[in-house]
Amino acid sequence: MTQTDRANAFAALHQSGNPLVLYNIWDAGSAAAVAKAGAAALATGSWSVAAAQGYDDGEALPMEVLLQIAGRISATNDLPLSVDFEGGYATDPEDLSLHIKRLLATGAVGLNFEDRVVGGKGLHDVDTQVARIKAIRTTAEDTGIPLYINARTDVFLQSKPEQHAELMDEALTRAAAYTEAGASGIFVPGLAEPELIREVCDKVRLPVNAMCLDTAADVTPLAALGVARISFGPAPYRTAMKTLTAQAARLYS
Repeated sequence: MTQTDRANAFAALHQSGNPLVLYNIWDAGSAAAVAKAGAAALATGSWSVAAAQGYDDGEALPMEVLLQIAGRISATNDLPLSVDFEGGYATDPEDLSLHIKRLLATGAVGLNFEDRVVGGKGLHDVDTQVARIKAIRTTAEDTGIPLYINARTDVFLQSKPEQHAELMDEALTRAAAYTEAGASGIFVPGLAEPELIREVCDKVRLPVNAMCLDTAADVTPLAALGVARISFGPAPYRTAMKTLTAQAARLYS
């Protein structure tokens, strides 16, 4: 398939109630393993990619390294690839546009794009984030690739669970604004209360991505809430490293 074909196929996999399940990867080797298991698509997790290279999360991993890893995954696998691009390594829309062109050049067909201020505090205001999403959409359109923009809001991730109900209005306001700006889907990491997830799915026009941090979990209940995408963030990497440590410990104990 061409990159455009992969992008269209990736978007089509997002179905409310029958979600795309993404067991997040961190390099070409983990991509091959997940693909062999029968995955329909691949997605990196920023925390895992950074940790695998000895960096902290939060764009501490040099963008050049991230792009090289994304390129190797695309070069060694035919499945659609979404890259966790955090805040795009830029705040200014013009700089962001340049980075998106380079991301697309790796063969990626989707990205996670968050509204938290990477390296700072809090979230970008809605107008700023809208301008940034518009820049991504325009850049993708100019290159002819229907890039899947998974617009992430950290409203819930940066707050306590008991505050989540009162933050729903802000999250939905952001989701509506990101939708109008050209997002393809809405990602609400940190939100775990089933009825609140259902409310987001009911009120947001775009496919909703929920995150599960238990690699052994049954995702059927999440699917029943109406989510169209389930991802696992850093959990697969942590599970894999825990297993590796346990196996190695048998030799050194």
